[in-house]
Amino acid sequence: MASITLGGNPVHTSGNLPAVGSQLADFKLVQTDLGIATLNSFAGKKIVLNIFPSVDTGTCAASVRKFNEKASALDNTVVLCISRDLPFAQKRFCGAEGIENVVSLSDFVDNSFGKSNGLDIVDGPLAGLHSRAIIVTDENGKITHTEQVAEIADEPNYEAALAAL
Repeated sequence: MASITLGGNPVHTSGNLPAVGSQLADFKLVQTDLGIATLNSFAGKKIVLNIFPSVDTGTCAASVRKFNEKASALDNTVVLCISRDLPFAQKRFCGAEGIENVVSLSDFVDNSFGKSNGLDIVDGPLAGLHSRAIIVTDENGKITHTEQVAEIADEPNYEAALAAL
């Protein structure tokens, strides 16, 4: 269980992020077209998983915008923006913002991605949503970097995530 804060108040997650050097567990996440994406959908690519509570908050939206900006310059890399938002909300946000360089994915169906990666916030006003975290993998799905953002309202360390590629 990770201890993080929301506005300086302690909250906790359901577990810890997977270890650097381990294999990212397979997942089934819902795309904005309601199709299913799995780890195999991105086989052979480096992956940045930008995980956050909701695209409808300022910090979460900022992280999607920032990774969208950076993603176009990344070689053989895909950025996955993952939350428990409905795919319709993710699609609306990306369309309104002109975001085309990231892949929005939702864990709304069964939250298996959040559960298997220790991401669920278990107490406080955002209980049930994902914590703000970054996971980076190489082309084979091996985890090369993780960051559990200590304060939910803070943005992740973009440079550290990109350096891990």
